[in-house]
Amino acid sequence: MHMNDDIPLSKRLCRALSCLVFLAFSWSPSLIAETGDWRFTGVEKIVAIGDVHGAYEELVGTLQAAGVLDQQLTWAAGDTHLVFTGDLLDRGPDSRHVMDLVMRLERESVLAGGRVHQLLGNHEVMNLIGDLRYVSLPEYAAFAEEESAEERAHWYQWYKRNRPAETDAQALRSEFENKAPPGFFAYRRAFRSDGAYGKWLLEKPLMVVVNDVAFVHGGVPPYVEEHGLAGVNGQLKQDLVDYVNAQATLVDAGIVSPMHLFREIPPILEAALDAGRVDGDDEKVVRDAIALTGSPLHGPTGPTWYRGTALCNPLMEADDLNRALTRIGAKRVVFGHTTTVTRRIQQRMDGQIIEIDTGMLKERYRGSGNALIIEGGLVSSVNQDGTKETALLPHPLSVGGDADEFDDDLLADILTNGTIIDSDPDGMPPRLVQVTSGERTVFAQFDAMPDVNGFAPELAAYRLDRMLGLYMVPVTVRRQYQGRQHTLQHVPPETISERARRVDNRALRMHCAPAKQSGTMHVFDALINNPFRNALSMLYGEGDGLLMLVDHGQAFVADRGLAGYPEDTELNVGSHWRRALMKIDDEALRTNLSDVLDRPRLEALSERRDALVGMSGH
Repeated sequence: MHMNDDIPLSKRLCRALSCLVFLAFSWSPSLIAETGDWRFTGVEKIVAIGDVHGAYEELVGTLQAAGVLDQQLTWAAGDTHLVFTGDLLDRGPDSRHVMDLVMRLERESVLAGGRVHQLLGNHEVMNLIGDLRYVSLPEYAAFAEEESAEERAHWYQWYKRNRPAETDAQALRSEFENKAPPGFFAYRRAFRSDGAYGKWLLEKPLMVVVNDVAFVHGGVPPYVEEHGLAGVNGQLKQDLVDYVNAQATLVDAGIVSPMHLFREIPPILEAALDAGRVDGDDEKVVRDAIALTGSPLHGPTGPTWYRGTALCNPLMEADDLNRALTRIGAKRVVFGHTTTVTRRIQQRMDGQIIEIDTGMLKERYRGSGNALIIEGGLVSSVNQDGTKETALLPHPLSVGGDADEFDDDLLADILTNGTIIDSDPDGMPPRLVQVTSGERTVFAQFDAMPDVNGFAPELAAYRLDRMLGLYMVPVTVRRQYQGRQHTLQHVPPETISERARRVDNRALRMHCAPAKQSGTMHVFDALINNPFRNALSMLYGEGDGLLMLVDHGQAFVADRGLAGYPEDTELNVGSHWRRALMKIDDEALRTNLSDVLDRPRLEALSERRDALVGMSGH
């Protein structure tokens, strides 16, 4: 990038900073943290709605079905508190109408004694900071009338000056129009701290607690336990406010343009620093802007992006969640962000976790609008078509990326009764086969069982996994084939082994922290006496990075205690793990595993269980 402006960068920054100083006095973001308007008690009725994504008609239908709107689209819910957990915008066509409706309902609800709580989701934050990856053309077009020809011409000349001089004029114009479609610049102005939507959103919290229920967009990461409600809505929110104001300063100074996306800005600012074009106070503004791009707010450990609450197994997540909820004075959490498998509102951990992103934007997510209702201690939901559910659906548990199509029972039926299509019938097990049942086809690992008194370690590992509620071992069944007992273990689609990941240097998107997943694996391996875990027996879903465990043929040796497990591996047995282990008492083990483990192996398993229970809290 090169600058042709005759005004020195430092002077342009100082001029722009004068606007920032004015904003600081006219509206102080620090007041957000000081008011602490994030906790509400004595609320009789709560209605909560997840990700809207510009689906205006579906939102209206959902609000009417929940009794929030009347036929004239005005507030009809009295003293109800209505919570939007974020992501009103992006992807859908009518985001502006959605925001205008929510802003109006805020005013109307207060007059009726109620309240609207609009939380910031990752997509609100993205639009505020200039991460525009998911803005649709209709969303820009909604602002086209507020964008003048002079404004577009100004930024076109800026773009032209900062492109190579030999660029073809027609190609240059095409590039510009693609980067900045009609309405783009008015859209960007609207999300500045002094714009209609930017000012409104920057007043919103990231998290609220109503009665004893926490509401947040993505989930409850460890950050919440570490910093509390004031830290989330204070320092983390302040990172956002400071960056939005700093970015406006840089745009006004001509250092970056509205067309520069969030991740493009740091290299530009670093280049300006390296070239010595900034110093003194001006340098601080640039360095602060660079540093703020690394705020936890913008990554998977922040509450707008975190998916661990939705996707990590309770054995991995429950202890952290309980500590965080205790810190903020809540007993349960409601959030969106991760679209539910059922496309209905779901609960897990006995209702401590409620997931409300049901894919309202049908064209993108194949779902519909649903509202959560909490009233008189009862929890229910209502669909945009008026269908009510008095009991929330449980969060479906399965292993692998085809959970939408197959649950454990269906997979077990296919593997047990389906037709085996063996591409290598003369080869030595284990090998990959196809199993078909009707129009359904799955892949499975085909392996002969050891000739040791019915000993079936793969079956034992699978059954024990389900007894614990772990869900890391794929569905495994016993199958007689060509006169001999075998096991068939489901091979989920789109998986990659840890070995292949290392060889290919693949950076997987890990929705559940690697340390949590590997820690849980270590406890399970210690329980089944499997010190032979290797990079080939660890599989990850390529879409979600969830860990799956296979190849347990050498597990369940009849050694007593944990002596067979590597001594240098730290085992973290939290309270939730302890409860799960205590549920698999000796009677449960005999009932479920006596046909696949002999008595010495069962007794050794019991001793290892007791040793792990005794490690609780370590």
